[in-house]
Amino acid sequence: MTIITRERAERIARAQPCDNCGEYTYKKLVVKPATVEQEKDFAEAWHAVMICGVCGMHQEMGLDAEGDVVYQG
Repeated sequence: MTIITRERAERIARAQPCDNCGEYTYKKLVVKPATVEQEKDFAEAWHAVMICGVCGMHQEMGLDAEGDVVYQG
């Protein structure tokens, strides 16, 4: 199975709305490879940490190797 690139994972993360206000603007977005625990527990390949540019809500998101959102919150 091929894993999506970091750039593709960033685009997918930016395309998700904020859980609080529904906006798509993020003042900070960091995408890192998933840790061993995250891979084991959630089957994620990439882990995104996002801070909304409108309301300031801190969110985390997990993406699997194909680019599907595993969890967001």
